[in-house]
Amino acid sequence: MLILSFTEIVHDARVKKQALLFAEDFEVVTCGYGEAVRPDIEHVRLDPSVPSVAKYLEAVLVRSRLYGAAFATDFRSRRAAELLRGRRFDAVIANELETLPVAYRLVAPERVLLDLHEFYPGLHDDIPVWVQVRKPYQEWLLRRRGTRAGAATTVSDTIAERYRSEFGIPCGVVRNAAPYREDLAPGAVGDTIRLVHAGVTAANRRPEVMMRAAARSRTDLTLDLYMTQQDTPFGRELQALAAELGPRITLHPPVPHAELVETLNRYDAGLHVLPPTNTNIELALPNKFFDSVQARLGMVIGPTVDMAKLLREYDLGAVAEGFDEDAVVAALDALDPAIVAVWKANADVHARELSAQEQQRAWLEAVAGLLAA
Repeated sequence: MLILSFTEIVHDARVKKQALLFAEDFEVVTCGYGEAVRPDIEHVRLDPSVPSVAKYLEAVLVRSRLYGAAFATDFRSRRAAELLRGRRFDAVIANELETLPVAYRLVAPERVLLDLHEFYPGLHDDIPVWVQVRKPYQEWLLRRRGTRAGAATTVSDTIAERYRSEFGIPCGVVRNAAPYREDLAPGAVGDTIRLVHAGVTAANRRPEVMMRAAARSRTDLTLDLYMTQQDTPFGRELQALAAELGPRITLHPPVPHAELVETLNRYDAGLHVLPPTNTNIELALPNKFFDSVQARLGMVIGPTVDMAKLLREYDLGAVAEGFDEDAVVAALDALDPAIVAVWKANADVHARELSAQEQQRAWLEAVAGLLAA
């Protein structure tokens, strides 16, 4: 089996889980950037650089709406196909639409599992030029190439329904769950409720809303943030804001992903408010939700549909009425150590059910279907 991804697979949690899962029963080859996931799993390493002329050609073809030519001449795909020439595979997992040209060169489309990590037509639909130029190409890829794959999976029920209803692609669902942590237990909640958020320093995620809301709340609480990509103008703005808001708010450097859940376990509740600045974020069911479960935390979240549905189903926390600062303040003002302790206990009860080991069954079923066809 070949697992394709134009990412550093060892640092891509979802793709890494695929490699480790299928290596138990298959001879797995990964193809992507960076190092191998594990020494005993063969890895075909790709050079991530793309020549300027190739980027220019792709941009011209897409702007000219010559989508078939853009798909067929994609530089990364051609490079990967050359490295894999002559290899035979029983099935291919193509992560993201961009790897389909490689997959379809190596096996028949009915032997391809397309794993869609995002809702591509809404990936950057807050940017007008992207909507004008790139969105039509994403939609063409889904309708003309994505529909040919033998099976497809994605990250949430809502995104799966959008792909089915809008593009005719039936998708199984494999949520971005974290591996089960049997070694962790919920800690006691003290008088001061310790909130935590781990995420990317991106302006369209509006982390300043959570920071200002936590600083304003009447509840005795603190908020620690572990943020990647802080060495940017926006990152420096957040650092200055944390200093301005006072000792309740602490901005930390990011921790390695392997240490994240254990770090989160020191806290009481995750604060995850993702304003729907684009459609992809509006439909999000992110890793951080499941990281909080394995860390045995309660949660306070915004009314993001799939997050709110799961949180209420398992009684894991509170949903703010909106994404604005006042709505988040109201949710934080209602916090009480006793109810946070209940949420943490519920996370402990449901940690195995909401773990990666349980969620990955859809991948196994999809691949079994490909091989039986």
